Amino acid sequence: MCSTSAIAPRIAQVMRGDGGRLLAILIAELRDFQRAEDCLQDALASAMKHWAVHGLPASPQGWLLQVARRKAIDQLRRAANFKSKQREYAVLLGLDHQHTDETDDFPDERLRLIFTCCHPALDETTRIALTLRTLGGLTTHEIARAFLVGEDAMAQRLVRAKHKIAKAGIRYEVPEAGDWPQRFESVLNVIYLIFNEGYASRAEPYLRDDLMLEAIRLCRMILLLRPAEAEAEGLLALMLLHHARLPARLNAAAETVPLDEQDRSLWHAAETSEGLALTQTALQRSNVGPFQIQAAISALHAEALSFADTDWKQIVLLYRELTKHKQNPVIEINHIAALSYAEGPAFALKLLQHWQDRLQDYQPYHALKADVLRRHKSPEAIAAYDQALSLTHNPPERAFLQRRRGLCFV
Repeated sequence: MCSTSAIAPRIAQVMRGDGGRLLAILIAELRDFQRAEDCLQDALASAMKHWAVHGLPASPQGWLLQVARRKAIDQLRRAANFKSKQREYAVLLGLDHQHTDETDDFPDERLRLIFTCCHPALDETTRIALTLRTLGGLTTHEIARAFLVGEDAMAQRLVRAKHKIAKAGIRYEVPEAGDWPQRFESVLNVIYLIFNEGYASRAEPYLRDDLMLEAIRLCRMILLLRPAEAEAEGLLALMLLHHARLPARLNAAAETVPLDEQDRSLWHAAETSEGLALTQTALQRSNVGPFQIQAAISALHAEALSFADTDWKQIVLLYRELTKHKQNPVIEINHIAALSYAEGPAFALKLLQHWQDRLQDYQPYHALKADVLRRHKSPEAIAAYDQALSLTHNPPERAFLQRRRGLCFV
């Protein structure tokens, strides 16, 4: 017998690792996002009580799936529209008879789920939010904060999206070849956002390897379905090259370690090699796209023996090419950062001044400005660091900025 306080971390661990997979299975079986979420939540509540008394089952994932299905069966029996749910009811009964809670041998439906979330009938923000909620396991609060909107507004958006999928009869499937282009770019963008949420999470833990590995796995599945898709190869290369740096991204004091301070001997050699090879393959195909270009930028960082050896001139050229495909604050700030090393801090400061009014509330803008001012030996660096710190909620990043701020006095 265990206390509920001892069980809660184990449940959280299971959901971090397999929550998206379990939810995807339930959505595939029920064809109802909300019912699937509700039944999984009911199963988690049952687990909290049952596991505290009986201990952990042999397969926590299998137990949760079986209980969630039984919750769904009970709900369908009581539903006013039970006759219209006969198919789902029969499927669930059959699965319940076949499956036991002693195994986690069940299908992986996440790829079908991501294509459903990225249907062109949904606007881009909704596609991203719905995927982060279902596959990424982010809370509505975390997603709302990412989009700079209120939690209630985001909750309403997610509810409307689920209703639209149900009402429009959007099929839960990987599309046929003719419908692939309509969703492909959106799917790749969402996969990368899942990776980025793991790479710099907005909530503890601040590095989520499970989300990064999930994004990498989804991209590999895309390439199994559609080999030689250059942008998918570029995205996979980009994520592998970033993930390879993971062991060097935090120091013993739990501070974020920037690229110029990272111990490159800690980088994963196998992932780096695979990322470099994939980048080369992707760039040799026609119609170079934004993920291939970003992979090429990361490859230049990976190939440099040290930060001082980085080919900043080439990186600047690649960022200029990238802006022809995409224009957003992230790309612009990274472009200026590269220019600050290729052309010097003074040159970068002039460009930052141009963006000052538009990016006043954008934390990376102030963090870069502070760094450039520090390297330029300007006394204004301290105020810039203070502004960046006021917009930073990630403790490892705050610790890094505070340390760099202290260097301004040296």
